[in-house]
Amino acid sequence: MSVVPDATTPTRGYRSPLRDEQAAETRSRILSAAAELFASNGYGGTSLSRIGELAGVSVETVKASGFKRDLLLAAFENSFAGMEGIESLATHAPVAEITADLDNARYLAGIMHFLAESNRRSSRLWTALVSAAVSDLELSTKLDGLQERRRADILVLVDELQNRGIATSSIPPETHADTLSFILSPEGYNQLVHDSGWSQEAYEGWLIRTVPALSGHSAQISQTQE
Repeated sequence: MSVVPDATTPTRGYRSPLRDEQAAETRSRILSAAAELFASNGYGGTSLSRIGELAGVSVETVKASGFKRDLLLAAFENSFAGMEGIESLATHAPVAEITADLDNARYLAGIMHFLAESNRRSSRLWTALVSAAVSDLELSTKLDGLQERRRADILVLVDELQNRGIATSSIPPETHADTLSFILSPEGYNQLVHDSGWSQEAYEGWLIRTVPALSGHSAQISQTQE
């Protein structure tokens, strides 16, 4: 009996879980190396070969992972959110878990901690990304898309703050989003922590105090009775 499949019979693709796991681990090493080098040396000062050396893979493997601009963008996303391709932070598991807490004080502290740590990991990468986009039209377009998603996330935050009574509804959402976008920006983190020497704890505490104050809530956030 012939074991040769009939020409009309579709063949099934085979995916090896081990191979997928190895590919994901390699990708993770490449992005970690890229993040370190882009943050310290900038976009122009980082080569694909150096990324490969630091990641312990060949330059061909790095090239197969994407263009240099794509690695910078992916490294930023991975550093900021903990994974690539997040379309909305509101549905990101760590943020969704924090948002599920009905206690306003814990919610505010949790969200500000998440954002403070995200800025800690990615603020210098953001600087490299913005700088590189000036001379790279394709990267500039991708940065615009990233900015649009960030704006949408800030508007979701505004809505959540208002629903919880942490923010007043007298401030137009767009204006409120403008303010929070400035306060929570990577540029602000760089100025306060890297340039002015604030500790991470001091920066995070400042966010917890400042966000409600600039949201029209002057009183201390108290715990919600569940």
